[in-house]
Amino acid sequence: MGERFLVSDCEGPISLNDNAFELAGHFIPQGERFFQIVSHYDDILVEIERPGYNAGNTLKLIAPFLKAYGANNQNIESFSEANVLLVPGASETLPFLQELMPSFIVSTSYQQYLEALCQVLGFPLENCYYTFMDLDKVELDPEEKDHLMELKQSAVENPEFENLEQIFWDELPQMKINSLVDDIKPVGGSAKKEAVEDIMNRFGYLGSDLIYIGDSITDVEPLRFAQDEDGLAVSFNGNDYALDEANVAVISDNTLILSLIADLFKREGTRKVLEFTDNYTTDPKEALKSDAVNRELASRLPPTHTQLEVVTPHNLERLKRESGEFRKHIRGESIGGLG
Repeated sequence: MGERFLVSDCEGPISLNDNAFELAGHFIPQGERFFQIVSHYDDILVEIERPGYNAGNTLKLIAPFLKAYGANNQNIESFSEANVLLVPGASETLPFLQELMPSFIVSTSYQQYLEALCQVLGFPLENCYYTFMDLDKVELDPEEKDHLMELKQSAVENPEFENLEQIFWDELPQMKINSLVDDIKPVGGSAKKEAVEDIMNRFGYLGSDLIYIGDSITDVEPLRFAQDEDGLAVSFNGNDYALDEANVAVISDNTLILSLIADLFKREGTRKVLEFTDNYTTDPKEALKSDAVNRELASRLPPTHTQLEVVTPHNLERLKRESGEFRKHIRGESIGGLG
């Protein structure tokens, strides 16, 4: 056994935000609706396995539109700093994880948001992977600005797949502002898995010693990787995509259960966590009395909603329904419904 380590997504397991969705809503008229349309389009492109397309490329596609409506590096940074919203318990969980074992955040979010979150939580930015976006790098031609506004309105009024194909694969590539799109490399899908592999290469970690925590389509590949390597793949209030690849499902309004799971994984490994999870599903109070469990952590679990199950073919569809409903409850209908 090597050194066990933890990698977590940011938005979902740590924060309640979807920063890109919120930025779109703040800067772009009808921006929340526009983002939902582009995000759904992103999901479709991932599902049909368009060559070279990664989950999370929504953050590439919306960038020119953010710029067209006045977003820049400074006001995105200011907005992000003012709007960090943590999952209850995260301000305790993340410092605990840092002390417990090497811990990393691999997020599709823009770097401005990760910088703000790390400042709030005291987490080292050098232990984070994120999407770099420099809106100030390129100038926007006034005619292209007007055309981008027209394209945004076209997408909102006609969100059919064929129209979005025309906008993002025919119209945008002909514009000078497309250089901004080309420069942005979102950390999602295979890029998240590559980030995990980079961590492993840098520090000599083994896949079997990985606990990965995620919640969405951008986490599919690292969750699958963790499970394939006999590590631990945890869905935290995950959607269908995440649950398909997880071996443990957590549905909770507090992150402290993640502290307990991570502590058990650190000391005993995947098998013991799966055994504890099965016992917890049957009788939570008895499971928390187990000698393997950190009693101090168990005593701090809040008396709120926490559901914990090993994901199997028999409970998968039920878990998708229950986790999806709770995801919308804790993160809001709009963000909770995103892929």
